[in-house]
Amino acid sequence: MNQKWDERYQDQEFAYGKEPNLFFKEWLQKFKPGSILMPADGEGRNGVFAAQTGWEVTSFDLSIQGQSKALQLANENSVNLKYIVGDLENLKFEKEAFNAIGLIYAHFSTEDKSSFHKNQVV
Repeated sequence: MNQKWDERYQDQEFAYGKEPNLFFKEWLQKFKPGSILMPADGEGRNGVFAAQTGWEVTSFDLSIQGQSKALQLANENSVNLKYIVGDLENLKFEKEAFNAIGLIYAHFSTEDKSSFHKNQVV
């Protein structure tokens, strides 16, 4: 699956643009900043926005190309973004490590979604 996303993000242009998802932007600003986990953050537009508004951001995605572009975008906006390349099933986070999770348009297989919800992985 990571090859699919590396190919999607390999172009210089940002696949989904550099602006955050409008729903995410609207709702995130209603909360007091803290630490936020951004699964499937792709090229980082939502994670970077969260960092710009004072959140401590940990993003992850399957794509090393996405990571590279997300870190570029963070640099362009003078914010810090911790970005991990990996699959949710293989990543380990401490319990209650985050105040919020920002899950915007994640593409998981039907089997994975059912398993995640059943096991409450995140």
